[in-house]
Amino acid sequence: MFTLDSILVIITGLIVGSFLNVCIYRIPKGESIVYPSSHCFACGSKIKWYDLIPIFSYILLRGQCRYCGEKISIGYPVIEFVTGILFFITYLEYGPSIQFMKYVVLIAILIVVGMIDLNTTDVYFITSIIGIVFGIIFILLSVYYNNDFKQYIFGALFGGGVLAVIAFFTKAMGFGDVEICFYLGLFLGIKLTVISICFSFIFGSIISTLLILLKKKGRKDYIAFGPFIALASIFTIFLGNKILMWYFQNLMY
Repeated sequence: MFTLDSILVIITGLIVGSFLNVCIYRIPKGESIVYPSSHCFACGSKIKWYDLIPIFSYILLRGQCRYCGEKISIGYPVIEFVTGILFFITYLEYGPSIQFMKYVVLIAILIVVGMIDLNTTDVYFITSIIGIVFGIIFILLSVYYNNDFKQYIFGALFGGGVLAVIAFFTKAMGFGDVEICFYLGLFLGIKLTVISICFSFIFGSIISTLLILLKKKGRKDYIAFGPFIALASIFTIFLGNKILMWYFQNLMY
């Protein structure tokens, strides 16, 4: 299981996860994700390269800034770890392929979008543009490899269309969610997009009910839907085709 290739994939995932943390923090603030270089948000000290090693630096620094002792959020190593694990599982599922590249890009985008929406209840258009651009790139690659590209166009139209109707008539979600489901279709295609949206509402209903029962949220409180879309989409990447196969084998006959 742990070959050299898979270990490199995990390391790449951890490094990407570190970059995603930068995006999650800076995009809502309207800051560049490139400049300035990483620094402590409390004292402003520039962080040395050896303090930027994913997960390990957090452990060695005991979750504190080396210079001012300010506590570093546990969310940073968690995002790095989750990204590394998801990259690894994707590699196990799809191997070294275009599918692997497409899905790790989508996973990275969904982590950023889901976490920003969770923290701010906003979906930023710049993240949607990135999702659309990469979605189109992978559609063009599918054309190059003689794959059916129309399913991805239909997926985008379905995903964006369904959420747009729901958002317009119910006002229960924002048009940022429409943008997410639009580029989701560009990546997943029509069949997997349908599954992803269905599970978005299933996960949303279950988790929202639990939050209300635990009195973490009130019945009238707004609950961001982006994290549910992200969770359901990642779930679909790994299990969507298996669900489709089970459906056609057991329920269509």
